Amino acid sequence: MAGKLIIFSAPSGSGKSTIINYLLEQDLDICFSISATSRPPRGTERHGVEYYFLSPEEFRARIAADHFLEYEEVYTDRFYGTLKSEVERILAEGHHVIFDVDVVGGCNIKKFYGDRALSIFIQPPGLEELRKRLTGRGTDAPEVIESRIAKAEFELSFAPEFDVVIVNDVLEKAQQETLEVINDFLKK
Repeated sequence: MAGKLIIFSAPSGSGKSTIINYLLEQDLDICFSISATSRPPRGTERHGVEYYFLSPEEFRARIAADHFLEYEEVYTDRFYGTLKSEVERILAEGHHVIFDVDVVGGCNIKKFYGDRALSIFIQPPGLEELRKRLTGRGTDAPEVIESRIAKAEFELSFAPEFDVVIVNDVLEKAQQETLEVINDFLKK
């Protein structure tokens, strides 16, 4: 059976990465598609583990060479994208692919793969809760947090474009709901 694709998108701070990490610990035969980015590593992030870290110039060269399934310049010189080679590698190994991408990228991957992909939007319970989560991380300056909140308002408008919307108000409940949706999808 050909591998399937599971796409996750959400505003920053919605709990998407936590839910994805939970799913990777389950018996689902899914592998994480490592995205490429032109932003510098945060904390203990490593090249080829959390992201493929590229300079803005390297990223542009790969765009020109058509190496990306999808990409977006989220902020000036701040690119994120999915390398075609990464998806092809995971599918060739016989696994399902799980993506953590922005909303535009999520919609683009879904359009490309159609019914072979399930798109899931993780929604925060509200913008104030999102602000508290982002502040609690302690990784971003206040102006970065405010720009993320502004972007979140835009991203929330994409929720209806996704196959499933899961509100992450209680993490354990959101994790269980997501697991059930994915199990159902993989059984089809």
